[in-house]
Amino acid sequence: MQIVVDLNRCQAYAQCVFLAPQVFELHGEEALMFTPAVPDDQRGHVRRAAAACPVQAILVGERAGPCDR
Repeated sequence: MQIVVDLNRCQAYAQCVFLAPQVFELHGEEALMFTPAVPDDQRGHVRRAAAACPVQAILVGERAGPCDR
């Protein structure tokens, strides 16, 4: 699973930090740090965090596998 956070949209409400603290971290009052490649054991937490974001700034996607050619 991969995540992208639209930092222009993020308003630092920190709901993601409360719901997935191993993936999201707030530095200072407004600087959000996050791990783009989500560990398997954190997938549920990250999905809940994305759903709880008041401004829907977190985009969640599955990692693309290797192409068969």
